Amino acid sequence: MEMLGVMNTAFPIFFVIILSIIIASVGGSMRRYYMNSKQPILLVHSTIVSKRTDVSHKYDAEQSRSNTRYYVTFELESGDRLEFLLPGSEYGQCSEGDVGNLKFQGTRYYGFERLSKTYHTGLQQQRHY
Repeated sequence: MEMLGVMNTAFPIFFVIILSIIIASVGGSMRRYYMNSKQPILLVHSTIVSKRTDVSHKYDAEQSRSNTRYYVTFELESGDRLEFLLPGSEYGQCSEGDVGNLKFQGTRYYGFERLSKTYHTGLQQQRHY
């Protein structure tokens, strides 16, 4: 009987905790969407200063899956740096040192129009094509 008393007390507590986490997550997403929507869409001159990937793996009993997120950091003329999540197709076309116009709204990335491409001659000399 004592076990049922513990379950009757624990279940509502866990339910409230899980429901609170879900509500906080949805609320944070809605707040971010609203804050981005209030920002103006900007087109600014920038340089790509770094690229990175974030790979996550999921292993099940029958299969494994991986997910890759692609990030690019842009440096604006003001010296500020902004990092955006990019689609893989755009990430592959970006190189560090590329100069162009970055279009964004808050934390939303809308695109990067390359004006010139910088090649790193030191790296090419090491590869001996």
